[in-house]
Amino acid sequence: MVNMPAPKGQLTANRPLADLTWMRVGGPADYFFFPDDKDDLSYFMKHLSSDIDVFPIGVGSNVIVRDGGVRAVVIRLGRAFNHIEISGNQIRVGAAVLDAHLAKQAAQAGLDLTFLRTIPGAIGGAVKMNAGCYGTYVADVLETVEVVLRSGVCKTLSAKNLNLRYRASDLPGGCVITAATLRAKAGDPNELAARMQEQLLRRDQSQPTKLRSAGSTFRNPAGFSSTGRPDDDHSLKAWKVIDEAGLRGARIGGAQISPQHANFMINTGDASAKDLEDLGEMVRKKVFQSSGIQLEWEIMRVGDHQPE
Repeated sequence: MVNMPAPKGQLTANRPLADLTWMRVGGPADYFFFPDDKDDLSYFMKHLSSDIDVFPIGVGSNVIVRDGGVRAVVIRLGRAFNHIEISGNQIRVGAAVLDAHLAKQAAQAGLDLTFLRTIPGAIGGAVKMNAGCYGTYVADVLETVEVVLRSGVCKTLSAKNLNLRYRASDLPGGCVITAATLRAKAGDPNELAARMQEQLLRRDQSQPTKLRSAGSTFRNPAGFSSTGRPDDDHSLKAWKVIDEAGLRGARIGGAQISPQHANFMINTGDASAKDLEDLGEMVRKKVFQSSGIQLEWEIMRVGDHQPE
């Protein structure tokens, strides 16, 4: 039995993770920690053996947990990290706040973060992945990021030092994002609300939003998100090269490439994590054979495979 710190928050051994992910697959975490507040998180990280990895998870919208589970402490932030403070054009937001909720709250205050409205997940993941759509990215509005380092030290990092790029950043290894400060442009609340409603309608018409998926499966080979404009170039979009390889609707077990959107992979009801990952790897192989393009996963895959 590993000697673990005794935090104020909930620490659970062998906690199943499938119910915490949008795909509803995967095995348990060796340990699952739900910190009481930032001080509790800092204490826990400081006193946790350096031999034990940590893996922060948000709402599980962009992750496949493998069937063998995760050999780490999986950390999920709760109410203490769910705050939004607006001062002028500046917004300080907790890492557990949903992207969509922040977009709506900002719009009501006359601030334009509308690009976040249709992005699944929470702010911590959005910062780490430099999430974006409609031509705008977190990097365009991010000023600072507050983290608890693996050592337990609390630190504020400047966005300009994080090398934010398409679906990637250079955050310190093993850190947990606790909050971020953004600066948004002003806008008319009614116009911002109307824009977000239009975005939602467009999304629901083109994506399988009612099914078990994890958002975009692969990064766009073009290296940027859709702009949403009529002149958007689709030639190097992931969905386009998957479609051209004849893989729309392809299946392995309970995993399927969505017939509605070829860059969405869905759990039709009984998929295992292995089904999903095998399907994704099959798509990567066939797209490379078809077009010479090497697709890169956008969905994170974590943990161990189930022993054969």
